[in-house]
Amino acid sequence: MLKTDLLQLIANGENSGVEFKSVKNVKGDEIRAETLGKAIVALANLRGGVVLLGVDDDGTVSGIQPTSHDPLERWVMDTVLGRYVHPAIIPFYEEVVLDAGLRVAVITVTQGTQKPYVLRSNGREEVYVRVGAISKLATRDQQAQLFASGGMLHSEVLPVSGSSLADLDRDRLSDYLVTMAGDPVPPATEPEWEQRLLGLGFLASVPDREPVCTMAGLVLFGRSPRRTMRQAGVRWMSFAGTEMDYQAQDDLILDGPLVALWRGGDGQPRERVEDGLLERVLSRMGPFIALPQPELQDGLRRESQPRYPPEALREALLNALVHRDWTRSMQVEIVNYRDRLEVTSPGRLQNSMTVDKMLAGQRSARNGIIVDVMRDYGYVDHRGMGVRRKIVPQTLAFTGQDARFEETDDYFRVILPARLTNEGA
Repeated sequence: MLKTDLLQLIANGENSGVEFKSVKNVKGDEIRAETLGKAIVALANLRGGVVLLGVDDDGTVSGIQPTSHDPLERWVMDTVLGRYVHPAIIPFYEEVVLDAGLRVAVITVTQGTQKPYVLRSNGREEVYVRVGAISKLATRDQQAQLFASGGMLHSEVLPVSGSSLADLDRDRLSDYLVTMAGDPVPPATEPEWEQRLLGLGFLASVPDREPVCTMAGLVLFGRSPRRTMRQAGVRWMSFAGTEMDYQAQDDLILDGPLVALWRGGDGQPRERVEDGLLERVLSRMGPFIALPQPELQDGLRRESQPRYPPEALREALLNALVHRDWTRSMQVEIVNYRDRLEVTSPGRLQNSMTVDKMLAGQRSARNGIIVDVMRDYGYVDHRGMGVRRKIVPQTLAFTGQDARFEETDDYFRVILPARLTNEGA
């Protein structure tokens, strides 16, 4: 790191990716290994960052000498990281010399791939996360999110308390098993149903009681998933202006299975006889996302044109539903304004995915079972590149504006600009 870069970091102060640590406090006590380990764990559990050893909390450079931790690098690597931080992390360590010969140790920590990282101390393992400029103990929900992001927890196969096989739609399941999964006939008895659905990940075993639905089973085939999963479903709102206000044109939470009910097969044409959640949402949105034509068609009726490219809109909604983080307690939210539509999916992008990687065409599914079933029914593009091939080019061609993407630690949002006139329709 260049001296100028280090000075700029110090001038900007501590934040979610920068931690200052003085080697000695006002009493002359040296920094404890647990204290430094906590900061490193918290950074690795977020997006990574740097710890500056030899900088006081107020930004004063006190330097790293003299100290009994000599050489300091060996103490950091062998003691702090070797004994207190788990799983193992190997950060980049360097020392930068500033004016008057003061040295600052820069410990650069990348975002961890084996989350959650823990601090091992006093016979306990504690998970820390970065909240602003502070390293804090992770809450229960934050720990679940870290386990999921580290691949140690697949939330879609978690059991849903209070649910049972009776919550799943047998007609939809029968159609899936025979038409998509290749079963000759649906199961005939309750034990056969349970055994088949346990194998598919739609039910989960629970000690000393009947199986319960998994999150994936309820989301895909549940009659009313929100009865036992309050984060299921979609919150839909529409406003006449460009901001949220108290006078909503429409405000509703929609519930239902993702999979539509189909009939047909064995040489007969397939037809949808009951909508899934995606179709229900699009139908509800219809009157609020259309531009009326200025002229009557055939002198009798006034047809409308969509304000958003249909395929891009469908892709944005579908992605929010199938790729969302089920450890989050909020629903997918769709909000229509006069000039845009915002589709918000709970949780940040999955598996170290970034907006740039997504736009470049990288693919990574968080909820494999849900994605596979929706792909079987043709909802999900087999190439898995809907953002790159549909949302981005179709939005630009349809509206003359770019789709926008926002990501925070709590959500991923797609913003589709609206076409405000019928020109070119």
